[in-house]
Amino acid sequence: MNKLLLTIASAAFGLGLLATSALAGQVSPSQQDGPSQGVVIVPASASPAQDAAAPEAEGFKRGKLIDFAASANPGDIIINTHENRLYYVLGGGQAVMFRVATAKRGFEWKGTHQVSSKVKWPDWRPPAEMRKRRPELPAYMAGGPNNPLGARAIYLGSSLYRIHGTNEPSSIGKSASSGCIRMLNEDVSELYRHVKLGARVTVM
Repeated sequence: MNKLLLTIASAAFGLGLLATSALAGQVSPSQQDGPSQGVVIVPASASPAQDAAAPEAEGFKRGKLIDFAASANPGDIIINTHENRLYYVLGGGQAVMFRVATAKRGFEWKGTHQVSSKVKWPDWRPPAEMRKRRPELPAYMAGGPNNPLGARAIYLGSSLYRIHGTNEPSSIGKSASSGCIRMLNEDVSELYRHVKLGARVTVM
């Protein structure tokens, strides 16, 4: 009799284990490994907006990718003359930052223009006012490595101002120009490839 009871108890215990195992295998889709269909998992260190900006950001090798909150459109350029920094807006809360040289004392200006033209290895014709101050300057200088405008020039509206390269790399990061925005030749060449005609440039 005792053997019979032990046999029945063992069988009941075995059936209980089998039932528990079967239930454990029935996991709902929301509990399974991997994302369910229609759901996007974003890592804690990223955001959908940052992902949207990533493709163009990958095209920049020299500028520094930074978080940037501003009421500006992707492709806009913002120049902070107090910091001697230029920001190319990517959107999604990001921008690419470059160090620049800005206007020295007495030549400062603020305003907004649109990019009106872009030129590789631009020629230089110093304005009459500049030649009065510096009579040793030529009336015309062909584009090339010795030209003060450097490798690229991005012209701002109908003004005399440009974002351009330089043959004076030591001036970058300082207030040194007669109003134009200077960049290292390698930096302005990178910016030149991305900036579009008609883009808004704000100097502040």
